[in-house]
Amino acid sequence: MRMSKRISSFQCSPIRRLVPFAREAKENGIHVVHLNIGQPDIKTPAEALAAIHNYPETTIAYGLSEGEVGIRKALLKYYRKYGIYGLSDSDILITTGGSEAIQFTILTLCDPGDEIIIPEPYYTNVATFSNIAMVDLIPVTSSIDDGFSLPPISSFREKIGPKTRGILLCSPNNPTGHVYTRRELVDLLTLCKEKDIFLIVDEVYREFCYDGEDFVSVLTFPEFQDRVICVDSFSKRFSMCGARIGALVSRNKEVISNALKLAQARLCPPAVEESAAEAALSAPDEYIMGVKKEYEERRNFFFDKVSKIKGVKCFLPKGAFYFVAELPIEDAEDFAIFMLKEFSYNGSTLMFAPAEDFYVTKGLGRNQVRLAYVLCKDELEIAATCLEKGLEAYKGRKHSSEHV
Repeated sequence: MRMSKRISSFQCSPIRRLVPFAREAKENGIHVVHLNIGQPDIKTPAEALAAIHNYPETTIAYGLSEGEVGIRKALLKYYRKYGIYGLSDSDILITTGGSEAIQFTILTLCDPGDEIIIPEPYYTNVATFSNIAMVDLIPVTSSIDDGFSLPPISSFREKIGPKTRGILLCSPNNPTGHVYTRRELVDLLTLCKEKDIFLIVDEVYREFCYDGEDFVSVLTFPEFQDRVICVDSFSKRFSMCGARIGALVSRNKEVISNALKLAQARLCPPAVEESAAEAALSAPDEYIMGVKKEYEERRNFFFDKVSKIKGVKCFLPKGAFYFVAELPIEDAEDFAIFMLKEFSYNGSTLMFAPAEDFYVTKGLGRNQVRLAYVLCKDELEIAATCLEKGLEAYKGRKHSSEHV
């Protein structure tokens, strides 16, 4: 039977497509350390869990398509902690996770054949969202040799054409951990205003900036408010990945009113989870401060170990909870399958995300991996040891096969 050309062009997620191999390893008694996915092991705030357990309604009914007023007003208060003022609750559209906010944004701004410029490596699921909209991603390549810093603005300018509708960033960045500076954002916003396009910034990891690095939200530039769209989510900051609550935020009334058409078509965000997310925003500041401190310690611990492995190249991330490592191999996906199918050390192995599909440009990132330091230090120590021992075993196996 014929499937659609659209779905046939989609890629399977490099974050999840190796799950069957991991499942088989577990069935064989192997402990798999999951650093392939940004699923924290930190507890969700007690306030959020209490809201679920004590959900007061006798019917879980349809809610507002744009999200309940309570959660939107609570977000306004939360944003003020990050210097974001001048928003109203009508500037916020609650979505089913940050992923839906990205998808709504692309569908709202773009017609089939239009283009979005994106620094690569990038959050790989954006490829699926753009394919759904039949929109082309135009890459501007950042390099591991520069710590994945933002390429020169001239690199963006030369990619802008008649079909360009916007530039999409993630800051702090998934998968690289780079945090974009105020100067970088101003330069991009100035370019967007000149070219009459939008700057879309995924700020899901805004709380997690390290080494005294200041987070700068794209929403703190009111002079550019008509061309700014912010993507947000409760998944990471409150360890609520499964709740699927996010937000699309913009002072551009036309963007919000048109995105609302898509929100109405999917009816409403999850009602019980909205209640939990609103309650999470009432958690004391110490919760986020403690989570940030824990991730910074995990980063320091894990990066120190990985960076000392022979032949591995990586740069200390300034934010989020990922970094990209270049391995002394040719094919990271083949190595990932080897780790899950053929390798274990002291009963454990490691699962990570091959980085090739985090690039638009084919052939880049083939020997790179994304590592998510979302687990406790005991697990991270096992992961680092497995990576080192696995590389030795993999290279030994390859060497042996070449001499058969």
